[in-house]
Amino acid sequence: MTGELHLVAAARPNLPKLAALWHALPGAGLPLRPVLLHTGQHQDPAMFGDHLAPLGLPAPEIALGVPGGSPAGTTGRTMLALEAAWRSRRPALVVVAGDVDGSLAAALAARKLGLPVAHLEAGLRGDDPDMPEEINRRTIDAVATLLWAPEEGSAARLLAEGHPPARVRAVGNAMVDTLLRGLPAARERPLPEGLAPGGYGVVTLHRAANVDDAAAFARLLAALAEAATLLPLAWPAHPRALMRLAAHGLALPPGVRTLPPLSYPDFLGLLARARLVATDSGGVQEEATALDLPCLTLRPGTERPVTLTAGTSRLVPPDRLAAAVAAVLAGDWPRARPIPLWDGQAGPRMASHLAELFGA
Repeated sequence: MTGELHLVAAARPNLPKLAALWHALPGAGLPLRPVLLHTGQHQDPAMFGDHLAPLGLPAPEIALGVPGGSPAGTTGRTMLALEAAWRSRRPALVVVAGDVDGSLAAALAARKLGLPVAHLEAGLRGDDPDMPEEINRRTIDAVATLLWAPEEGSAARLLAEGHPPARVRAVGNAMVDTLLRGLPAARERPLPEGLAPGGYGVVTLHRAANVDDAAAFARLLAALAEAATLLPLAWPAHPRALMRLAAHGLALPPGVRTLPPLSYPDFLGLLARARLVATDSGGVQEEATALDLPCLTLRPGTERPVTLTAGTSRLVPPDRLAAAVAAVLAGDWPRARPIPLWDGQAGPRMASHLAELFGA
């Protein structure tokens, strides 16, 4: 009887990563049937359901319907729901992606039940141990059975932390697989009215350190206002950021245009034709590097230092944002250097690893 391979999707950022593995599995000859499981952390269609078909993913076969909330609440409720689901429908392997609360809950619940867990995007480390995502990624790596690192540096870090070599494999960046697969079609998508290729910058903001604190958010908005005098900015606004904007009584700066949450192809098309991106998203840092797009990372540090060494991404404090935009417009920005294993083959490498383990 064929076993099941459960790919756990909690939030929108998980989907492009899991899609890389999903599309590679049919050619691997595995005796496992892939099943997409949605915890429910992102439930709004614009934040989850509308992204499935463009990524070539089916509707989740298992949908737990556990909404997001506080980190502890989301983790606890999701663990209970997963335990109940897996007691009646036990998979041969659980795959979790990234560092959101639903991914942490899935890793913990699976290991408590004696199920093996593969962590897709293992070994990323930031320099802020109190950052919620940092707590999640370190904990997932601590309990995971298989650790799939996006590049050799992350794999080396896992080995240095004491993880057994047999559990660690540098497979490449799954996000890049999906980007390369979708890029030709994304470039053909219409841009929002009024935007011309190369004539705008993209903004994304959602991290708690940037939007939950009113003073920090106000400083960022002031920086965006100054930067927008040099280049119009388009902001596909995360619902979290918009909620905080209203709660803090802050106004959108002139020259910054908000857009609704975009489908993956529309966002990729927007990013690919921008002049630059200013972001606090780790995934966008990776996408910008793959696109050789200047990336102004609005954080004091990053768990993806390879994007800094590749050249296209720089850490930019708010008071230096306008100067960084001016540097990009003046051509004072390096071209990205290729990163080994970011070649669109991470999915096949993960599938090949599974074939080795499960005797295909």
